[in-house]
Formats: sequence, C-alpha cells, structure tokens
Amino acid sequence: MSKLPDFTSVRELRYGRDPYLDAWLLHFMTENNIEPTVNPAENAQQEQLRFMVDVDDDQVFVPCSDEMFENLLHTRLSSTLLQEYREKWRLLVHLVRINIKDRYTRRKIFALSRHKVRQVLHAPFLIPSRFLKQLLTIFMAMSGVHDPQRTEKQLANRRALDFMASPAMNQCLYACPESNLGCTSIKHLRWELDLLELARLCRLSLHSEIWEKPSAVADTDCFLEGVCAPWPEFAGIMNKVMGPDSGQKSLKILFLPANSGEIIFDLRFIRVLVRLGHKVILALKEGYSLDSPVIWDVEHDSALQGSVGDALFVENSRMSKNELLRAQRENSLLVISDGSRERLNLWRTSVTFARSWKEADLIIAKGFAHHRRLIKNSHLFTRDIVCLYRDRDGLDQVRFKEKSPRVTKITESQVMAQADAIIARMRTARGMSRQVMFYSAIIGSIPGQTKVALGVVNTFVAHLRAKHANLLIINPAEHFVEGMDGDDLMYMWERVQRSGFIDVWRFQTVADIETSFELMGEAVPAEWHGKDSTFSTGCTKEMNIALDMQQKHTEMQIIGPDPKRFFRRMEYGVGKYFDARISDKARL
Repeated sequence: MSKLPDFTSVRELRYGRDPYLDAWLLHFMTENNIEPTVNPAENAQQEQLRFMVDVDDDQVFVPCSDEMFENLLHTRLSSTLLQEYREKWRLLVHLVRINIKDRYTRRKIFALSRHKVRQVLHAPFLIPSRFLKQLLTIFMAMSGVHDPQRTEKQLANRRALDFMASPAMNQCLYACPESNLGCTSIKHLRWELDLLELARLCRLSLHSEIWEKPSAVADTDCFLEGVCAPWPEFAGIMNKVMGPDSGQKSLKILFLPANSGEIIFDLRFIRVLVRLGHKVILALKEGYSLDSPVIWDVEHDSALQGSVGDALFVENSRMSKNELLRAQRENSLLVISDGSRERLNLWRTSVTFARSWKEADLIIAKGFAHHRRLIKNSHLFTRDIVCLYRDRDGLDQVRFKEKSPRVTKITESQVMAQADAIIARMRTARGMSRQVMFYSAIIGSIPGQTKVALGVVNTFVAHLRAKHANLLIINPAEHFVEGMDGDDLMYMWERVQRSGFIDVWRFQTVADIETSFELMGEAVPAEWHGKDSTFSTGCTKEMNIALDMQQKHTEMQIIGPDPKRFFRRMEYGVGKYFDARISDKARL
C-alpha cells in the first residue's frame, strides 16, 4: 500500500486530494459503520452532523481523539491502542462471568468474541468504543440480558443519594469559605455564592469513591478540604460563559452526563442552573452502555426517579424545531436520549439530540471520555463546550472549547423577529385593503439546483406582480438570511403562515415552472421536467398548514395541485435545503 500522508490534526484531512487516502478513509468509515452513504438508516447525514460540527463537504470527521485516529490511520498497534482493546475484552469477560451461568453459552460468546479480537489485532483500524459495542451486542444477543449492570447502577445512585442526605454533604456544600468573598454589588455577591455551590457540586460528582467506597469518605477532613478548596479555573470559565458580566441572561444548555452515581450530583447541579434561569436538556443513552445512565433507568430506579423530579421525558427521537422549542418554553428541564448506546458518537446521535445541540448556547460534558471526544479532537464544534472530568492523576479538571468562529448561531428570537417583520407587512397590506398571497414553491428540493430554483421563483413572482393589482405577494426566495438552514427557514415560515393574514395561498404548478423558463428565454432542463410543489417536502408541510388554516379562515383560497398529491413526502431532510428521497417502501 502507498504511504499515507502525515498530518498534525484530523481537521487537515480532506477527501479528493490523495486516492490512497480516500480509499483508506472510506474503508475505515465503512468498517466502523459510520459512513452515511453506506448506512443512511443508522448514520446521520452530513447536514445533521453540521448541526454539531463545523465541517466542509470534503472534510473528514471521526468520533475519537486525534491521537487515537493517528494510531488507527497508520494501522499501528501501539501500546495505547493495545491497552484500549484489552480493556474492552476484559469488560466483556467480566460481564459474561457475572451474568451467564450456562457454560455452553459462555463458551460460545467467548469463542465468537475471540474471532473479533483476532481480527482487530491483525488490522487495528476499529475505534475501540465501536469494538466494545460489537462485543456488547454479541453478549446481549446471545445472553438475552439487556442491562447487565442495572443492579450496580441502582446501588451507585442509592449511595450517592444517601450521601446527599448525610451531614457530610451538608458540610461540604454549605461550609463558609475561609476568605471573605469580594462584594462589589449584591448581584455579584449572589453569583459568587451560586458559583461556589456549582463548583462544590461538580467536585462531589467527580469523587466516584462516594458511591464506590462510601466508607472511605464519611466525615473525613481531607475529603471536605478537597471539595471546598478554591477552584479558580472553574470560576474563570463559568464567569466567562454565564457570569453577570458575560452578557448572558438565560442560556439553553445541553448536558451530557458520564456515569451512574455521578448523575445524582449532576441533577442537583442542573437544578442550580435552572434556579439561575437557564433551560437544560439532559441527554441520556438510548440503551445499555456500561455504567452510563439510560433513559429508561428511571423506570427501575427510585433514587434516580426522585432526583429527576418533574422533568419532561421526550420519547420522540425526531423532534422538529418547532416541537423542541415549544417543549423548552414550557419546561425548564427536558430529558432526551442521544439515540445511541455507546460513547459519544455524533454520527449515531438522534435527530432530537442533534437539534438540541444546535438550539443550545452551551454544551456541558462530564467525564474523561467526553474530554477525549470533544476537547482532544481538533475539530471545532458549533457551540461552546465546557468539559468537566477527573484526569488519570485524580485531579479535577475543567476545559473550555470555544465554538468555531465560522459558525453564526441563529437564535429563536432572530428567526421570530424576521417572521414578525414579514407579518407586519402583511398586516399593513390588509389595513390598506390589499390582498395577501403566499407563494409556496420548490427552492431546494432538487440537489444542486437551488440557484436555478431561486431564479425560477423570482421570475414567476415578478410576472404575477405585473399581472395583478393591489396584491402583496410573499415570496420566500426573497427572505433568505445568511446562516439559516432548512430547519430555521421552516420554523420562520410556519410562524408567518399561521398568522391568519394570508388571503390566497398559491402552490407552484408545472405550468408555473414552464412559464418561468419561457420568461427567462430558456428551455426547461431535464431536472425540472414534470416538477411542481408536490415534489417538495417543505411544500408538503406547508400544504398541511394551509389546510389547517383554511379550516380556521374559510375564505382563504388554496390554488395549485390537488392536496392529495402532496402527501407522498412527509419526511424533511434534516438541516437540508433539499428533500429526503421517497423511500421504496413509501412507493408501494
């Protein structure tokens, strides 16, 4: 095999520059089963990944640290990689010996797993966490045990909760600091006290001995001093992201926990954030992933159930932007699944998780594994990240990674302001006895044809304006804002469309498109033959809204193709300007 190029960070890797590298990367992605074109049912498309990671079309994103990927790229069984693989094997052996008594089943699982181990040691390109998932899948499929650590996790949570009710917890959390807090104003003093509480709760959550060896921490001065010790790095970062001088009033926070036991303190930490006026989404695992909290743990764990309280559990893995923002407005704490049962893998997260990340102002991630995936990965992400973990030397650490400077966050208030400005024009037109028409048309439903589609729509709307007097036509193509993606646009237009000021809702027809190309002096290209608004998933959603609004405003006219022809396309391509294809199943 030809020599692969050297690189200093994963961000440098690009497709289309070295055929041997392209081939290796595609082999790597397919063997790790994270290539979206090969397995689109399980892996996120590039547009969904861009909700979370700042990547170009030709750029490679791998869910591991740069150091790990460099080992894998050169197919080099380094001591670090060998240690990772051995650790995963030991975990499987531990689970099998504890949970499976039948010797035949145990031997069968070990025999099959050894084949996997030999394969990965011979050609070490499998990400260790993906390797572990393979082993756990074998274990669960052959044993029928879907959560072999349920009892261990419940015990950890119970011990953590018991510690919270102990005098030691009260002493750790509420002991006065040795030095007086500086007081420039009541507001700053209040924040200093809240910051002290957050720091201590965080440090308590990182002390795993609380739930692993509770007798070792009971009423010890050394433990108390460690929890209450000043933590200037934590204070500096928290001041930057949410302090009184940060300019941030109410943040939307996506919280990624690490382990059971720890999550009991995390939830207390989250309650403080909610008390400070922030909205929080807690992302748990979809299924068994060692000692990570799973979204259905609360059904079996009274300690966790009591700590979660009145949080809203979201079962929908494909929430729309509208649904997510509505749920956040109505609830200070949401609990969702990240859609996976492995260490954080942004290729495998659910649509709801990806949208939660996109709508967040800040990501708070707990644990060393998240530090490797988010901080030690050289890619830049779309949101600021605070990572809290205990390092290999047993020291509490906090790291901050600023979002990519190329990313502009379009906030809900910005989208609403844009929509409200359009609604104000419609209201004014109505006040002047003008009719209002909304024109729904293909904008991005044909990949690679967005620029042509804009020309088609603008040409036809100009034609309509010349033909009709006393008519205000709302043309979506004229209201594009840089930085908006398909999700933002759909959210904005639904607000406009439900305003009640539309008199005529016109949907693009084949004749409209043919007229546009005729006015432009061009023949209709092959890509546009037979196309109309029924080809667009966005227009399909708009037809649903139009029919709903017509029931409330019976005088509103709907012009265009028969509504029945729209409902082939019900799934919008997440974050795309073009649609998800109609599946073969939908055509039957």
